[in-house]
Amino acid sequence: MDDPHDDGRIDPRHSHTRRAVLRHMGGALAAVPLAGAASAAAFIDGLADRADGRGFVNPLAPKQPHFTPRAKSVIFLFMYGGPSQVDTFDYKPKLYELDGKTIQVKTRGRGGSKNEGRIVGPKWSFQQHGQCGHWVSELFPHLAKRVDDMTFVHSMYADSPIHGSAMFMMNSGHLFSGKPCLGSWVNYGLGSVNENLPGFVVMLDETGGPISGAKNWSSGYMPASYQGTVVKATGTPIMDLGLPPGMTRRRLRRLIDQMQRWNADHLARHDGNTDLAARIASYELAFKMMDHAPEALDLEGESEATKALYGLDEERTADFGRKCLLARRLVERGVRFVQIYSGGNHNDNNWDAHGDLKLNHDRHAGRTDKPIAGLLADLKRTGLLEETLVVWTGEFGRQPTAEYAKGTGRDHNSYGFTLWMAGGGLKPGISVGETDELGSSAVVDRCHVKHLHATILHQLGFDPNRLTYRFGGLDQRLVGVEGAEPIRQIIA
Repeated sequence: MDDPHDDGRIDPRHSHTRRAVLRHMGGALAAVPLAGAASAAAFIDGLADRADGRGFVNPLAPKQPHFTPRAKSVIFLFMYGGPSQVDTFDYKPKLYELDGKTIQVKTRGRGGSKNEGRIVGPKWSFQQHGQCGHWVSELFPHLAKRVDDMTFVHSMYADSPIHGSAMFMMNSGHLFSGKPCLGSWVNYGLGSVNENLPGFVVMLDETGGPISGAKNWSSGYMPASYQGTVVKATGTPIMDLGLPPGMTRRRLRRLIDQMQRWNADHLARHDGNTDLAARIASYELAFKMMDHAPEALDLEGESEATKALYGLDEERTADFGRKCLLARRLVERGVRFVQIYSGGNHNDNNWDAHGDLKLNHDRHAGRTDKPIAGLLADLKRTGLLEETLVVWTGEFGRQPTAEYAKGTGRDHNSYGFTLWMAGGGLKPGISVGETDELGSSAVVDRCHVKHLHATILHQLGFDPNRLTYRFGGLDQRLVGVEGAEPIRQIIA
């Protein structure tokens, strides 16, 4: 509650320098990574006119894409660790008859390159589902009912079979850290239509974050205003959002206003300071989120039927179900990019099934199948699926052979794996691409991770080869200097 005796005035002895103002703000909202939405109207107005007549362009304001988009938001479901394509959505009947046999097959994973291996047959049966007749493993009884809404790509490949670099590739299009991730490019390209919520939200698994941590939702060489904001589905949803001792909302408002006035004056006398502008926008957003974030993240207003649809009434699905339901609430409020991680930490806490494949995939599919199917059903029911692109993938797939002399575990496989998408202007109920008869390598209509990124940007209204950010003297692109085309076969 505000102090009625606090008039919001700032001690002039500590307010005449940029360093002093930033010190005030650092104490007020230390470590708040809240820079994903447009700044408030007062901020835009305060910086609109520069003395040199050029005018200040707010980097977080809503922007027009290159052409009319088919999607407005993305929900990216990241199955961290690498689900096995041949045990989930890529039906390979020959593997059943070869189970236990050692054959010639080229593989490359964390165990190095091999030319032969012992085949591990799928541990679950497959059946055809829907009007499209797509084969789905019994691991996913709920998603099997949604295949007519899904678009499968069975011929994905990546450049690395190692988790860290493969995750950077899937998230940023590069094998090394320091590049803006996909969510940051979306935030940069489109801006935000909601000035009260971040434009890019990340939700981690209850067991922890993935390898390399926050680098996977970093804005890289872009301003921090484009990075992801971590939101928790239980407990305190957003850390460091409350006021520190001794700070009132009125005083905080006065500090933000003073920073805006100082920066406007500074911009009039110098050649701009977009980093400071983005920082002020972050504080402005944090201030507004104190009022608006609690409502967006509160599930109490949802019906019991909706909660049950996402599996909130079952212990093993409740955590991921809450994240999926929050994702729907966020995109319907204008959040551009929501990424949800299934799996965290190491070993069997994620989909990285090196030992007991059945134990691992039963666990993670059981936690996510019903919530994701519920998300698709709910998006379709509300009409949001038409303008929301849902992506399901890991950083790579898994080999058809065993990793060890004994056991059912599979090593990493970046030669060929499956992902699926839904909504956002894609053709539903179709499949493109193929792996070989063992599911080892992509052989028909091969699609690199960059083609996935190009497809997502295209559905959001961008030519992926024209969306650039100037850095290091070059026009940087998410799809790299070589460029990449979207996967045209799946676009409606």
